[in-house]
Amino acid sequence: MHTSFWKAGHPPTLFAAFLYFDLSFMVWYVLGPLGVQIAADLGLTTQQRSLMVATPILAGAILRFVLGILADRTSPKSAGLFGQVVVILALAVAWLHGIHSFEQALLLGLFLGFAGASFAVSLPLASQWYPPEHQGKAMGIAGAGNSGTVLAALFAPGLAALFGWNNVFGLALIPLLLTLLIFAGMAKNAPTRPAPKALGDYLKALADKDSWWFMFFYSVTFGGFLGLASALPGYFFDQYGFDPVKAGYYTAACVFAGSLMRPLGGALADRIGGIRSLLVMYTVAALAIAVVGVNLPSASAALALFVVAMLCLGAGNGAVFQLVPQRFHREIGVMTGLIGMAGGIGGFCLAAGLGAIKQASGDYQLGLWLFASLGVLAWIGLFSVKRRWRSTWGSSAMTAARV
Repeated sequence: MHTSFWKAGHPPTLFAAFLYFDLSFMVWYVLGPLGVQIAADLGLTTQQRSLMVATPILAGAILRFVLGILADRTSPKSAGLFGQVVVILALAVAWLHGIHSFEQALLLGLFLGFAGASFAVSLPLASQWYPPEHQGKAMGIAGAGNSGTVLAALFAPGLAALFGWNNVFGLALIPLLLTLLIFAGMAKNAPTRPAPKALGDYLKALADKDSWWFMFFYSVTFGGFLGLASALPGYFFDQYGFDPVKAGYYTAACVFAGSLMRPLGGALADRIGGIRSLLVMYTVAALAIAVVGVNLPSASAALALFVVAMLCLGAGNGAVFQLVPQRFHREIGVMTGLIGMAGGIGGFCLAAGLGAIKQASGDYQLGLWLFASLGVLAWIGLFSVKRRWRSTWGSSAMTAARV
């Protein structure tokens, strides 16, 4: 990075935005790695366990709009402080009172959605400080907070084995409180901020059919990444009899692959074109998931294929957002919110759907094949609309997208 990047914006705010996003994603996802242990203690079915780990994903998708509007109407910093306090209070109540039923676990998941909604705060907070030529780097650094999911997968099951899963909520308060103090001290709102987005802006964007295509594409890439991340601890437990700690390590490898590839996927899309790279990523991810769906006897082979799929889905996240500014350069704020929400809804449907299908059929085969078929559908959709986009986007946009 050039020195000019560090002088162009406000590095302390950029660091605070990353840290807030990273720790928020860690606790947003924490029910996934703890799902097997919580289900065992509460006597949950596979379907209930899947719904429990999927609830924060859906809540986060919807609450992105709530925090996004709050950030618009007040400021990103105040919205970030509010979101962090809500999550800290929810975890404190869960730790002190305990989670004694399925309904209480769902309620905690609902409040953890505020952590997932951090996306709608941390990215604008960082973005508004930086000029257009440095937006990619700033968004890449702030958006690297996806890696918080790796921390949860690596450490939550082991800490639960040592201290009990309920105490993991209490232990999580330590880094969250430190992050709140750092965020309060270091983050600053940009001196100039865009005008608040009106509800009509969202409705206008939804009237454009390309908006729905982008929402679908992201629901497969980000929804696939997050849905699999939440479902894999239970999958490795059910399918191969792994203990929760080992299942967490296997999941962490998959999640790390997906998190690592998001910024690299954006860079690859810059080099070979967003559409071309997405076509490759959907193809490889769908093939890998379809092969896992035959119920491989080897856990190592399943892990390798899941890592390949997550690499492609993670890279696909970056590729989708490489295309968004080209198609929606005037509506980028509105479209980021809509596409992000669609990704969360996709993750909820995958995580909850896999559990429901496992409960009904006895294995994950049909669920994985259905998800692989969505990857094929996304490929067909992208391939079919690229000719129309060539004529409607204009020659300059299509040169960047390299259809």
